[in-house]
Amino acid sequence: MSAFHELSRSQVVILTIGVMLALLLTALDQTVVGTAMPRIIAELNGLDYYAWVTTAYLVASTAVVPIAGKLGDLFGRRWFLIGGMVGFVAASALCGLAQDMLQLVAFRGLQGLFGGVLMANVFTVIADIYPPQTRAKIQGLFGAVFGLSSIVGPTVGGYFTDNLGWRWVFYVNLPVGMLAVAVVLFAMPLIRSNASWRDIDLIGSVTIVAAIVPLLLALSISRDHDWGSPEMLALLAFAAVMAGAFVLEERRAAHPIVPLGLFRDPTFSVSVVVVFLTAAGMFGSILFVPLIFQGVLGISATNSGQLLTPMMFAMILTSVATGQLITRVKRYRFVGTFGMLAMASGMYLLAQVGPATPEVDVVRDIMLIGVGLGTSMPLYNNAVMSALPREVVGVATSQIQFWRSMGGTVGVAMLGSVLAHRLPERIASQVATLNLPPQVTGLFNTQGAGAAQSLFDPVRLAATRAALPPQAQPVFDQVFGAIKLALASTTHDIFMYGVAIVLIAAVVSVFLKDVPIRGRTHRPLEAPPVAAP
Repeated sequence: MSAFHELSRSQVVILTIGVMLALLLTALDQTVVGTAMPRIIAELNGLDYYAWVTTAYLVASTAVVPIAGKLGDLFGRRWFLIGGMVGFVAASALCGLAQDMLQLVAFRGLQGLFGGVLMANVFTVIADIYPPQTRAKIQGLFGAVFGLSSIVGPTVGGYFTDNLGWRWVFYVNLPVGMLAVAVVLFAMPLIRSNASWRDIDLIGSVTIVAAIVPLLLALSISRDHDWGSPEMLALLAFAAVMAGAFVLEERRAAHPIVPLGLFRDPTFSVSVVVVFLTAAGMFGSILFVPLIFQGVLGISATNSGQLLTPMMFAMILTSVATGQLITRVKRYRFVGTFGMLAMASGMYLLAQVGPATPEVDVVRDIMLIGVGLGTSMPLYNNAVMSALPREVVGVATSQIQFWRSMGGTVGVAMLGSVLAHRLPERIASQVATLNLPPQVTGLFNTQGAGAAQSLFDPVRLAATRAALPPQAQPVFDQVFGAIKLALASTTHDIFMYGVAIVLIAAVVSVFLKDVPIRGRTHRPLEAPPVAAP
């Protein structure tokens, strides 16, 4: 697929704005929903499904990213961007109408399908319309879009949650999506393609989905199934068989979904490992920051969103700075290493947060995470774009998004399993240390997830306390103080696992090959022989 060489400067600017709006649509959804999740689970009684709401989205989007990226290369990205946005908005409306957690999980999965289509093509458009020396700066601006959505999203999400109801955090996607569709329809040209449906690697598409979905489902059910259980073994075995079938298909396909020769390039392979591990550690743990704010520190959803703002300012500044810096320094791989060390430091400090921790300390900690996130996001996309030939930049860029989504999905599933398994045990242990008579503790809900859920709705919690006799209220405070300690202890474990994963990513990042960002004479990609189209 040819690049948009004939676009005027004004067309390029308008198209860039449209693509940024498409990116804003998906990024805004994640930050808005994250702030509202504690209140959602309080209303729908679904702490056991807390991670599933995000996992369903990530499983669906991860499975579709490589397929959508390849189809965009074959048939052009215009209709994939537009279709992805329309479907995403429609699925958002369905999420807002959900009546229980199972419906919400299902609609989030549908939303993830269209979100994956968007993410597969948004970053590739940068390679289509900008030369290598400009891409790094534009990638920094795209990273700033993530930061902007994260500044606006938590505050808007918290306001909607506290004043209009959590359903409005999904409805907010409708005006953003309609504006993005209008701009892309106006600015993005339709490029005719000679490809046909015969060029689609149907077997590869089926086998990669058949490998990814059961693998991620197995990780997701690990929160209530042992690794040796028949369900886990069956899912993992099926995923392994399908993964083998996918590799065999890609070796012979004329237009493979994933050209295996990509992994022979050291820049690509190291970038894949780093973004996978970083996403697993960072996204898998940052999902639980609202639990700290609202459950451990007792902050309202609105103020919880506002306290995330400094992290996103740090992310915006470092993302833009990184886009400028990596075009000026020779060994830019150490920029990424520094970012991951900053991220790990922030996560380690978050692991120490308890009910008495000052809010300013938590803000400092999440700003460090923002520095790490803003540093790593543009760097590896640009390294891959500069290292590989133009004819595979599209599929390679979508692969970076795929492995980032894959890492985030694995991290959310595994750390969500830690939450589900350990929180009930920690609550029982903390409440037991109070040495209260059974008839007293029986007056309160101290049973695992149900106990922690009540922490996320301060209005309901205050009403419950006020309804008790005056002599019972101090005991009530003791019980729910113990539950806060149990939640803090569990989030400590979650963040420490995240620290370990990000530190491994920092070590791997040192092995990145510093391919010059400012242009390059592309060498042919080493790849297995394929049949002629």
